[in-house]
Amino acid sequence: MRFLRQIVLLLLATLLIASATAANTTARLVLSHLTARPGETVWAGVHLQMTPKWHTYWENGGDSGAATKVDWTLPPGIAAGEILWPTPEKFVSSGIITYVYHNEVVLLIPISIAPNAPAGKAALSALVSWLECEELCLPAKSRVTGSLTVGNESTPSPQSAFIETWKKALPQPKPASFARAWWEKEADGDKRPLLIEWASATTNIEPDFFPYTSTNATVAASTEVVSAEPGKVRVRKQVEKTEGSWPGEVTGLLIEKPSASSQLSAVHVKLSIGGTSGAASPSSSLLAGGESKSLFAWLGLAFVGGLILNLMPCVLPVIALKIFGFVAQAHESPARVRKLGIIYGLGVLFSFLILAGIVIGVQSAGRLASWGMQFGNPYFLVGMVVLVTLVTLNLFGLFEVTLGGGAMGSASELASKEGASGAFFNGILATALATPCSAPFLAGALGFAFAQPAPVIVLMFLSVGAGLAAPYVILSFQPAWLKFLPKPGAWMERFKNAMGFPMLATAIWLLSLVSRHYGTSGVLWIGIFLVFVALAAWTWGEFVQRGTKRKGLAMLLSLTFLVGGYVLALEKQLHWRTPPKITAGKIQIEPGGIAWQPWSRDAVDKARAERRPVFVDFTADWCVTCQANKKTSIEIESVRKKLEEIGAVNLLGDYTLVPDDITQELKRFGRAAVPLVLVYPKDPAKPPVELPAILTPGIVLDALDNAAK
Repeated sequence: MRFLRQIVLLLLATLLIASATAANTTARLVLSHLTARPGETVWAGVHLQMTPKWHTYWENGGDSGAATKVDWTLPPGIAAGEILWPTPEKFVSSGIITYVYHNEVVLLIPISIAPNAPAGKAALSALVSWLECEELCLPAKSRVTGSLTVGNESTPSPQSAFIETWKKALPQPKPASFARAWWEKEADGDKRPLLIEWASATTNIEPDFFPYTSTNATVAASTEVVSAEPGKVRVRKQVEKTEGSWPGEVTGLLIEKPSASSQLSAVHVKLSIGGTSGAASPSSSLLAGGESKSLFAWLGLAFVGGLILNLMPCVLPVIALKIFGFVAQAHESPARVRKLGIIYGLGVLFSFLILAGIVIGVQSAGRLASWGMQFGNPYFLVGMVVLVTLVTLNLFGLFEVTLGGGAMGSASELASKEGASGAFFNGILATALATPCSAPFLAGALGFAFAQPAPVIVLMFLSVGAGLAAPYVILSFQPAWLKFLPKPGAWMERFKNAMGFPMLATAIWLLSLVSRHYGTSGVLWIGIFLVFVALAAWTWGEFVQRGTKRKGLAMLLSLTFLVGGYVLALEKQLHWRTPPKITAGKIQIEPGGIAWQPWSRDAVDKARAERRPVFVDFTADWCVTCQANKKTSIEIESVRKKLEEIGAVNLLGDYTLVPDDITQELKRFGRAAVPLVLVYPKDPAKPPVELPAILTPGIVLDALDNAAK
């Protein structure tokens, strides 16, 4: 009788489990395609739907729980990859922390079709087993099935949009430079505290780290927030060693939960764990490969980046002005030369202080800031075109910046024009023209700076400015070096005129950027206004500064030309203060050039799901470094052929108008400026490779070769 009672109880328990499974979770298989070609990769999704209050578990269950398993039965020529897990939620009950899914989840699996897969209908089947819990936890399983036709075409299924929605719930990979991890101190038995730090552009968040499972160590589910200041967060996790030595890396999800929202932002990282030496430095931050540097090291990199800016084409016109100034000052008193050098440096530092203030103000307003963002502003561009045109006209001798009679015929008169105001102005102009360029060392330094508190941003910008100004300040303190320059003379007037041509080229380049905001007709009307500006400047210089009669009439004419041209061209025709709303248009593909597609995160995800290499170029019309890379190392025959050979997807991120989505993407990679060129390997599990700011064909080709492996 007792044996019979046990059998009945066992049957009742079995029925209870079966009924609970049927009632609490259902499973089905959804496919992204009805038909697919050999060699393609499609997506399968195991869709689990739970009744209210019940949940299933993530890849790492946390303090308890078990991950869902999928065991496939597939025909020859078809293979299933690893499960890709959407971001879970952290669930706390009675002090136990788990990572779970409520309501529903779709576990995504890439399905690869071999190039020699037989044509026809293929049956897909999988045994799905899971643990479902409310207060009681029950194991459950179900077989799910589907079919896929292998043929000569690729046809999306009705569930393709549903799968795409869940693909967006997958955490995106981050480069190693985004975050770092290090042991806080030595181990206490088998337990050891681990610190994880990353840059964050969001304020008022609850940061967390969801670890993946590990074979030789367990990362506790509980998290201690060490700091969550604007620009940087740091959390502490306890690690328990289960066997062998302490792990050298940690993988998981960096979580940011806004305080006023239940939505999580998650990214996937794989971090090398550093030692305890120097780990407690509050000013340390991020470098590629998990390496950290102190604030002083970052300031040094910023200084070197500013120094290199002097060699970039953006600043060449101002270098020409400084050469002219040094020639003019060569035989003056050393004290005056030093004074003008210092004033030039102060002009540069003042400008960078203004830039730092703009960045801090933009970020405080909750918007995204970046290096060179002002070149996406139409008002700034119009102002710069007019300013540089006036500088050009001054160099050509149409008018003089300082009032006074007589043309500059002698060396002393020439030198007098390079006064304190001129030196300070040249420092401002050098900064304004330097911002569309990004130099080696500068990109990483700015990426660090833009993620820091306001005082650090100011220090970093001043360090870049100090690097930009350093060569001229140092030269002004070495008067002996100036003796090698030729003696001042009448030739300097011709040299001054010649320096107007590189400045004129800069004005034309700036004018070309206006078309993205006002169209081709806008370039015409701004050009007409510049003609009036030139006429006003010529009238002022010829009849006011160098004339002897009717100077009042000449002043009136000059002012009339200037105001009349402004009203006629800019106000009446261009309506320049109310530019049209500009949206990103179609990408213009050069004849015989690379077949670009517009960049988007979805485009990257789609290409990676198809296991294709991805080549991404974040660029801007105003970025001189970007355009140089394009001409020398990207839009060239060898690179185009290599992209076609490996079947790469080529995505162009146009940053000319400074769109927020690209600004955010730059920040994901620790950058605050373009250029940023990325090469994603065809293996979707591998992170993208960031190429240097200045490219060579060899660098690009090597990266593409590696991506195709």
